[in-house]
Amino acid sequence: MRSRFWISVSGCLIVIAFGSIAILGLDPQSDHGKQEPKGAAIHWAKGQAPGQSGRGGKSPNLVYHGGPIMETTVSKAIFWGPKWANASFAGDKISGIDNFHEGLGDSAYAGTSSEFTDGDGKVSNTITHGGHVIDTSQATGGNQTGPILAEVCKVISNPVTNGYYPVYVDVKRGNAGFCAWHSYGTCGGQIVQFAFFFDLDGDVGCNPNDSSGLHSQGLAALVNVSGHEISEARTDPRLDAWYDSTGAENSDKCAWTFGPNLLKLTNGSLWKIQGNWSNNAYNLGKSYSDSSGPKGCIDGQ
Repeated sequence: MRSRFWISVSGCLIVIAFGSIAILGLDPQSDHGKQEPKGAAIHWAKGQAPGQSGRGGKSPNLVYHGGPIMETTVSKAIFWGPKWANASFAGDKISGIDNFHEGLGDSAYAGTSSEFTDGDGKVSNTITHGGHVIDTSQATGGNQTGPILAEVCKVISNPVTNGYYPVYVDVKRGNAGFCAWHSYGTCGGQIVQFAFFFDLDGDVGCNPNDSSGLHSQGLAALVNVSGHEISEARTDPRLDAWYDSTGAENSDKCAWTFGPNLLKLTNGSLWKIQGNWSNNAYNLGKSYSDSSGPKGCIDGQ
């Protein structure tokens, strides 16, 4: 393993390893800098999230902080860990995760993030999925961003600037208070966006309670949090674009709250996925409530 050390400079966490440099942004005024792992935006398990906005007279809307958004997105899933070679463990999860990402482009659900801009462009519904790669080497948990970024750099041979690389490990959540997170870094000088997901089979704290019978419980749980993370990666890819006065991103504000129906993606697949916060919908009063009360969540239905 390559040696590395950590330096904090002006709100950024810099990982220096022989042969590469990865920079992970931290926002000291938001949940981004208070959560574990540092340098990542967390999807908390049920009952684990810190207080969020919509209280104390502050506007619950997201505020732009100057960073870039992802106008278009190219995704490729990474399944990491020896259990992914076991058909009984993999079940419907690998094909289901691909099916979910393949159906996102031009979907109404993807459109819930299209109001957010960075001055140069807006988040479009152009999302292209490049399939997946399986790495059966021993995976690690997600308490640090560095090993997950290193895995992305290891298995993605030609990363792209608008690349989004979700890493699904075969490791249980255990006592961690979060289900998933997203962050960013560099691979060979190329900035990439990536996310981390635990094995959520049988995990009550990260279960959306999908009773449709269309998917296994583990796949349903992964898809819900996958929707959360890719939505946040598109609107706040480097943790310095769109979030509210408490640091909550668009999906954080609607975590574990769902519309009445399953969401249908462009490939016809059906999923139970939480909504995303919309400033426009909140301002117009055309939405459903988030967990703290204000009505600003939409899911494309």
